[in-house]
Order: sequence, then C-alpha cells, then structure tokens
Amino acid sequence: MNRRPFSGLFRPGVTAALPAEQRANFRHLTLDIAWFGVWSGSAVTFITIYLARIGATATQIGLMTAIPAAVALGLSLPAGWWLKRRPLTGAVFGSSVAFRLFYALLIPLPVLLEPAMQTGAVLLITLLMSVPGTALAIGFNALFAEVVPAEWRGHVVGVRNSVLALTTIASLLLSGFLLGRMPFPTGYQVVFAIGFLGAAMSSYHLYRLRLPPATEPRPSTGRSLGDMAQPGINRPLGDGVRANTGLRFLTRVRDLRMPQPAILRGAFGRVWFAFFAFHLALYLSIPLFPLYWVDEIELSDAVISLGNGLFYASVFVRSTQVARVLRRLGNHRATTIGAAAMSLYPALTSITRTAGTYLIVNAVSGLAWCLTGAAMGNHILDRIPEDDRPSYLGWVNLATNAAILLGSVIGPLVAGQIGLTPALALFAIARLVAAVAVWRWG
Repeated sequence: MNRRPFSGLFRPGVTAALPAEQRANFRHLTLDIAWFGVWSGSAVTFITIYLARIGATATQIGLMTAIPAAVALGLSLPAGWWLKRRPLTGAVFGSSVAFRLFYALLIPLPVLLEPAMQTGAVLLITLLMSVPGTALAIGFNALFAEVVPAEWRGHVVGVRNSVLALTTIASLLLSGFLLGRMPFPTGYQVVFAIGFLGAAMSSYHLYRLRLPPATEPRPSTGRSLGDMAQPGINRPLGDGVRANTGLRFLTRVRDLRMPQPAILRGAFGRVWFAFFAFHLALYLSIPLFPLYWVDEIELSDAVISLGNGLFYASVFVRSTQVARVLRRLGNHRATTIGAAAMSLYPALTSITRTAGTYLIVNAVSGLAWCLTGAAMGNHILDRIPEDDRPSYLGWVNLATNAAILLGSVIGPLVAGQIGLTPALALFAIARLVAAVAVWRWG
C-alpha cells in the first residue's frame, strides 16, 4: 500500500463506516498530536537553547537527556507493572498531567532565580517529571494499541505523523519569530507558556479517548506502531532517534524480575549489542549541538528555529515515501543505511560556520532520521520471538536507556578535553562504526 498520509482516514465513505466512538477516538488522537507539535516546537525545543544562552555547560545540557534515561532505566519495569493493574485511560491521562505540569514551572523561572541557579532548577524539574514521564511513555503506547484496531494503525499513524510535522514546524517558526522580536528573557517565557498550553491541550484530548467495549485482546501486527510522537520522552535538539519499540509490551510483564541473561546468548545477543552501540554513538554528540550553535557559530534563535523547521519539513516530505523504501530495502538494510547516514549530521555540523550551511545540514539530515526511525523498530521486532516479546523487549529497553545515559555523560566529558569541533568529528566516526556493527551483527 502506498497512500499519502492523509488518504483513507478522513474520506467520508470510510469514516462513516466506523463506529462513532472510533471516529471520536481518531479525531482526539489527531488533535492530541497537533497540540503535541505545538509543545514540541516551543518549550521542548528551546529549553536547551535557553540553558546554553545563560551559560550552561555541555555536561549540564547532557544531563537533560541523561536524567530521563536514568529514571527510565530503573522505573520502566515497575511502571509497566503499575500500569498493568490500573484502568489504562485514567493512568495515561494522570501520568500526562503529572508530567506536563512541570512545564508550567519554566515560565516564571527566568525572573525568580539567578542564571547560575536556573540550570540546577531545570535539572531538578527534569528529574521529577521523568517519573510520570516513564509511565506515560509506556502507557500511551499500550493505549494507542488498544484504541486503534490493527488494520487502521497505518492510516492513523500516517495522519498523526503528518500533523505532528506541520504543527511542529509552525510552532518552531512562531517561537523563532517571537524570540527575535521580544527582549531576553521575556521571549523565552512566552515560548515556554505556548509550550505549556500545547501540553495541556494534548493531555485534554488524551482524557477524551475511550477504550472500545471489552473484546478479545488486540492482535499484534508484529510491527512497530511507527508513531513519531514520544509522549513522556522529550526529543533532544538535534537528530536523536530513540526506539520506543514495543513499550506497550512492558505492561504485560509477569513480575518485576530483571530480564533473564540467557536471552542474550546467541543471535539476539549480537543484535542487542549492535542496538546498544548505535544509541551510544548517537547520543555522544546530542548535548553538543546547542552549545555549538549558540557559542561557536552564534546563531540567532530565529535561525535555529528555521533550521529545525527545515529538519521537520524534510521528515514530513520524505515520510510519504518511506514505506516504499522499506519494502524495497528491508528493515535491516534500511536501518544500516539510515544509521550510516546519521553520521553526516555531526560531521557536517563540525564544519558549519554560517547560517546558510546550518540550514542545509538540517534539511539534508531529515532523510536519515526519517529512514532510521521508521526501520529500526521493525528491525528489532523481526529479531524477537512473538511468544516472549516482553522479556526480549525488556533487554531492548535497558540497552536504549543505558546507551543514552552513557552517551549523554561521556560526550560532554570528551568535548571538554578536546573541544566541540573535534568532538563532533570524532563522534561522527563513532556513528559510522556503529552502523557497521548494525550491518554485521544486526
């Protein structure tokens, strides 16, 4: 099937055949992602840029990514166990409110504390919000799988991804415009307020979702949901890809024991290592991008927002063709090519000296991000037995969060020793080596 993202879902003849409750759920899922894009393109994007402008170090910015990974590393299995014993819609809504309320604290922060104290306060907020964020990340994936029948997931995800790209781009451009016109730090307070409004409205539409009448459990399609939104997980500024593959299966864990080491013996152990190496190499450079843009080449907020808007525009345009590419290449080959192509982002960034080059780099890099994000989840599921997915995906979740934690800490430490530009070049090589590992052992 090769349809445009919006085709099929909103055609009157098709939607009229659906039960009213499902039509309402699809509508709220679309509005949820629209407001999620407003939040993502404002507060989520510009919080690290704000920290860079008030003097945060690479290590401190790295902790913005490392802290949620550390919390998820310890709480993913307990969160899945907790969600398993509660009504899913209420648990997801409550987790989203608890997670997103913390964004309201960012609005008065610039006038309440001195710059030196603000970074510490943001890191504390990040730590506290990561607890409900972990439950939200797992719970939303499970709720989506329950609310959307398997035969409709491709259509709904296509619409959601398209709407996410469009509203994120619009929010990015609006935020850049406001930051360029308003005095510092008032502009950032307005951007944080816009982000909080988007987060609140997104949670409202999650509240309006309704589970279908109790029937047989939804069948597994054997494929990743493919949803680009990652509720409960803040996408770092740059090209960070984080596989949420099968998070919904963590709500089916039988107990709280660590996954059995025996699972890593044999072929899956090699796949697990390649997956870990890829995320480790990827996140070494993520904390360095905001500092490079702000301190090294002194980009304005308007240019940074435009660059990220071009990145999402590239993802939006290319996502319409990614299904065809995956059918032609297969998940393993597509993941390898995407992983190798992602080495271009830090490599090209390290030689970027002008705003024009920065914009070109972001436009080009969207292709690799789109391809890797679409293929990687399915590639992992291809290597996992269907009859024991929770156990295997427990190890996948551990690999992801451990790699993000280590990469976000090690990257700034290396950059502190050799400088931002050499570190970005070095980490580009690390990404290429990780792509070889994905090809060889994946």
